[in-house]
Amino acid sequence: MATWTIDAMHSEIGFKVKHLVISTVSGKFKTFEGTVQSEKDDFTDAAISFSADVDSIDTGVEQRDQHLKSADFFEAEKYPKLIFESTEILKDGDDYKLTGNLTLKGVTKPVTLNVELGGVGPNMYGQTVAGFEVTGKINRKEFGLTWGAVTEAGGVVVSDDVKLTANVELVKEA
Repeated sequence: MATWTIDAMHSEIGFKVKHLVISTVSGKFKTFEGTVQSEKDDFTDAAISFSADVDSIDTGVEQRDQHLKSADFFEAEKYPKLIFESTEILKDGDDYKLTGNLTLKGVTKPVTLNVELGGVGPNMYGQTVAGFEVTGKINRKEFGLTWGAVTEAGGVVVSDDVKLTANVELVKEA
């Protein structure tokens, strides 16, 4: 069984959400970790564990970050981690469909993510690395992130749908 760990220096975990239905706000989690265990070289038997520190959320605007950490959204003090545990990975041509349980704010729901393998090969230190791009979409309200506001004109301030994006480099442990 091979174990791969996320190389945080060469990985990014992000999200995008519509603001006022006309623009997109992007953010990321600066602190995260994860492992992949797989016997097969094509990762079709992979068991994936991932977590991110909610307190590390960064949208580039401190006031917004504090609001996201508050009880209106993630309630970071009570629920400090975002957690994903895989339940199934299916090869879909050159790509994968990754299903697992996502836990946000104490609520666990199944999600399916699209995964594209960028490649596997040696890095400059002679280690074997693998690169993946992961995308998906969740409804934030299904995870208890229910804060909402409406503009005077009746527009929604924050969309329910959140796009997830991750570019991950894994390092195979020797």
